[in-house]
Amino acid sequence: MRIVSLLPSATEALFALGLGDAVVGVSHECDFPPAARTKPRVVRTAIDQDTSSSRHIHETVQTAVAERRALYTIDEDALRAAAPDLIVTQALCDVCAVDTPLVTQALSGLARRPAILSLHPHSLSAVFEDLRRLGQATGRGPQAEAFVVRLAARLEQVRRAVAGAPRPRVFCLEWLD
Repeated sequence: MRIVSLLPSATEALFALGLGDAVVGVSHECDFPPAARTKPRVVRTAIDQDTSSSRHIHETVQTAVAERRALYTIDEDALRAAAPDLIVTQALCDVCAVDTPLVTQALSGLARRPAILSLHPHSLSAVFEDLRRLGQATGRGPQAEAFVVRLAARLEQVRRAVAGAPRPRVFCLEWLD
Protein backbone atom coordinates (compact mmCIF):
# COMPACT_ATOMS: atom_id res chain seq x y z
CA MET A 1 0.00 0.00 0.00
CA ARG A 2 1.19 3.51 -0.87
CA ILE A 3 -0.07 6.24 1.48
CA VAL A 4 0.02 10.02 1.29
CA SER A 5 -0.68 11.74 4.61
CA LEU A 6 -1.72 15.37 4.51
CA LEU A 7 -2.06 15.68 8.26
CA PRO A 8 0.77 15.61 10.83
CA SER A 9 -1.22 13.60 13.38
CA ALA A 10 -2.10 11.01 10.72
CA THR A 11 1.54 10.76 9.67
CA GLU A 12 2.55 10.12 13.27
CA ALA A 13 -0.20 7.51 13.62
CA LEU A 14 0.82 5.77 10.38
CA PHE A 15 4.38 5.45 11.65
CA ALA A 16 3.09 4.20 15.03
CA LEU A 17 1.15 1.50 13.17
CA GLY A 18 4.36 0.36 11.46
CA LEU A 19 3.48 1.91 8.11
CA GLY A 20 6.40 4.35 7.77
CA ASP A 21 7.71 2.59 4.67
CA ALA A 22 4.26 2.81 3.06
CA VAL A 23 4.12 6.59 3.49
CA VAL A 24 5.14 8.02 0.10
CA GLY A 25 4.15 11.66 0.59
CA VAL A 26 3.38 14.09 3.40
CA SER A 27 2.40 17.69 4.01
CA HIS A 28 4.83 20.53 4.66
CA GLU A 29 4.08 20.24 8.40
CA CYS A 30 4.71 16.52 8.86
CA ASP A 31 7.91 16.37 10.89
CA PHE A 32 7.38 13.61 13.45
CA PRO A 33 8.71 11.08 13.80
CA PRO A 34 11.99 12.35 12.34
CA ALA A 35 11.76 9.82 9.49
CA ALA A 36 8.67 11.70 8.24
CA ARG A 37 10.98 14.59 7.31
CA THR A 38 12.57 12.39 4.65
CA LYS A 39 9.30 11.82 2.80
CA PRO A 40 8.39 13.82 -0.32
CA ARG A 41 6.31 16.93 0.37
CA VAL A 42 3.09 17.04 -1.63
CA VAL A 43 1.61 20.13 0.07
CA ARG A 44 2.85 23.70 0.27
CA THR A 45 1.52 26.58 2.32
CA ALA A 46 0.94 30.11 1.10
CA ILE A 47 2.48 31.40 4.32
CA ASP A 48 6.18 31.42 5.12
CA GLN A 49 5.82 30.41 8.75
CA ASP A 50 9.55 30.63 9.40
CA THR A 51 9.91 34.32 8.56
CA SER A 52 6.40 35.74 9.05
CA SER A 53 5.30 37.40 12.25
CA SER A 54 2.21 36.19 14.10
CA ARG A 55 0.40 39.32 12.96
CA HIS A 56 1.30 38.72 9.29
CA ILE A 57 0.19 35.07 9.50
CA HIS A 58 -3.09 36.10 11.13
CA GLU A 59 -3.76 38.79 8.52
CA THR A 60 -2.92 36.42 5.67
CA VAL A 61 -5.26 33.77 7.06
CA GLN A 62 -8.06 36.30 7.61
CA THR A 63 -7.74 37.63 4.06
CA ALA A 64 -7.62 34.16 2.53
CA VAL A 65 -10.70 33.05 4.47
CA ALA A 66 -12.60 36.23 3.56
CA GLU A 67 -11.69 35.81 -0.11
CA ARG A 68 -12.30 32.04 0.01
CA ARG A 69 -8.75 31.34 -1.16
CA ALA A 70 -6.93 28.19 -0.15
CA LEU A 71 -4.02 28.52 2.24
CA TYR A 72 -2.43 25.39 0.80
CA THR A 73 -1.58 24.02 -2.60
CA ILE A 74 -1.09 20.44 -3.56
CA ASP A 75 1.95 19.73 -5.70
CA GLU A 76 0.15 17.67 -8.31
CA ASP A 77 3.41 16.46 -9.87
CA ALA A 78 4.61 15.16 -6.51
CA LEU A 79 1.20 13.61 -5.86
CA ARG A 80 1.26 11.91 -9.25
CA ALA A 81 4.79 10.62 -8.60
CA ALA A 82 3.70 9.27 -5.21
CA ALA A 83 0.95 7.23 -6.91
CA PRO A 84 -0.93 6.68 -3.64
CA ASP A 85 -3.48 3.99 -2.96
CA LEU A 86 -4.74 5.99 0.03
CA ILE A 87 -4.73 9.68 0.90
CA VAL A 88 -5.34 10.63 4.52
CA THR A 89 -6.68 14.14 5.02
CA GLN A 90 -9.05 15.98 7.35
CA ALA A 91 -12.46 17.59 7.35
CA LEU A 92 -12.07 19.52 10.57
CA CYS A 93 -10.49 22.86 9.72
CA ASP A 94 -9.80 24.61 6.40
CA VAL A 95 -7.16 26.77 8.08
CA CYS A 96 -5.24 24.00 9.87
CA ALA A 97 -4.54 21.64 6.98
CA VAL A 98 -5.55 20.74 3.45
CA ASP A 99 -9.28 20.16 3.26
CA THR A 100 -11.04 17.31 1.49
CA PRO A 101 -12.41 19.39 -1.44
CA LEU A 102 -8.88 20.54 -2.37
CA VAL A 103 -7.70 16.94 -2.28
CA THR A 104 -10.64 15.83 -4.44
CA GLN A 105 -9.80 18.54 -6.97
CA ALA A 106 -6.16 17.43 -7.13
CA LEU A 107 -7.20 13.85 -7.84
CA SER A 108 -8.45 14.81 -11.29
CA GLY A 109 -4.83 14.75 -12.48
CA LEU A 110 -4.20 11.18 -11.35
CA ALA A 111 -4.44 8.18 -13.65
CA ARG A 112 -5.88 6.05 -10.85
CA ARG A 113 -8.09 7.46 -8.12
CA PRO A 114 -6.86 6.54 -4.62
CA ALA A 115 -9.15 6.04 -1.65
CA ILE A 116 -9.53 9.07 0.61
CA LEU A 117 -9.78 8.77 4.38
CA SER A 118 -10.90 12.05 5.90
CA LEU A 119 -10.38 12.34 9.65
CA HIS A 120 -12.59 14.64 11.69
CA PRO A 121 -12.28 14.09 15.44
CA HIS A 122 -14.08 16.49 17.79
CA SER A 123 -13.24 14.71 21.03
CA LEU A 124 -10.66 12.39 22.49
CA SER A 125 -12.90 9.38 21.93
CA ALA A 126 -13.27 10.48 18.29
CA VAL A 127 -9.46 10.61 17.99
CA PHE A 128 -9.39 6.98 19.12
CA GLU A 129 -12.13 6.09 16.64
CA ASP A 130 -10.21 7.78 13.82
CA LEU A 131 -7.13 5.75 14.77
CA ARG A 132 -9.25 2.62 14.43
CA ARG A 133 -10.59 3.83 11.05
CA LEU A 134 -7.00 4.45 9.93
CA GLY A 135 -6.10 0.93 11.01
CA GLN A 136 -9.03 -0.55 9.08
CA ALA A 137 -8.22 1.47 5.94
CA THR A 138 -4.61 0.28 5.97
CA GLY A 139 -5.16 -3.35 6.95
CA ARG A 140 -3.72 -2.67 10.40
CA GLY A 141 -6.90 -2.97 12.47
CA PRO A 142 -5.38 -5.10 15.27
CA GLN A 143 -2.32 -2.83 15.51
CA ALA A 144 -4.57 0.24 15.66
CA GLU A 145 -6.66 -1.32 18.42
CA ALA A 146 -3.51 -2.16 20.39
CA PHE A 147 -2.28 1.42 19.89
CA VAL A 148 -5.59 2.83 21.17
CA VAL A 149 -5.43 0.51 24.20
CA ARG A 150 -1.88 1.73 24.96
CA LEU A 151 -2.92 5.38 24.63
CA ALA A 152 -5.96 4.85 26.85
CA ALA A 153 -3.76 3.16 29.47
CA ARG A 154 -1.37 6.14 29.41
CA LEU A 155 -4.30 8.51 29.90
CA GLU A 156 -5.54 6.43 32.82
CA GLN A 157 -2.06 6.63 34.40
CA VAL A 158 -2.21 10.41 34.11
CA ARG A 159 -5.73 10.49 35.59
CA ARG A 160 -4.55 8.44 38.57
CA ALA A 161 -1.41 10.56 39.01
CA VAL A 162 -3.37 13.81 39.20
CA ALA A 163 -6.44 12.51 41.05
CA GLY A 164 -7.22 14.89 43.87
CA ALA A 165 -4.57 17.38 42.83
CA PRO A 166 -5.64 21.00 42.43
CA ARG A 167 -6.34 21.99 38.85
CA PRO A 168 -4.00 24.67 37.53
CA ARG A 169 -5.41 27.70 35.78
CA VAL A 170 -4.35 27.73 32.14
CA PHE A 171 -4.11 30.57 29.65
CA CYS A 172 -3.81 29.64 25.97
CA LEU A 173 -2.34 32.21 23.62
CA GLU A 174 -2.69 31.52 19.91
CA TRP A 175 -1.01 34.65 18.50
CA LEU A 176 1.70 36.79 20.00
CA ASP A 177 0.21 40.15 18.91
